[in-house]
Amino acid sequence: MIGRNVLTGRWTFQLVEEYDDGYYQTFRRLEDEVRARLMEGRRHVYEAEMKEQRRTHGLPHHTAVPSSSEAAGASQNDP
Repeated sequence: MIGRNVLTGRWTFQLVEEYDDGYYQTFRRLEDEVRARLMEGRRHVYEAEMKEQRRTHGLPHHTAVPSSSEAAGASQNDP
């Protein structure tokens, strides 16, 4: 792919930089403030609760948190 002016005077990397530095950075800051205030800084609380409710206790790879080897990047198919 060759760089192009997708908007007058701007290549795609410039659009991404403006988005990152403007809207997205502001959104992330506000999200962090709300999470700190309401959820004690914890992320994905709903998903973690849903995983705990739906996991099958006692089966391999159905643990609440990854084992140390899984956290290190080993796949579920590795021995």
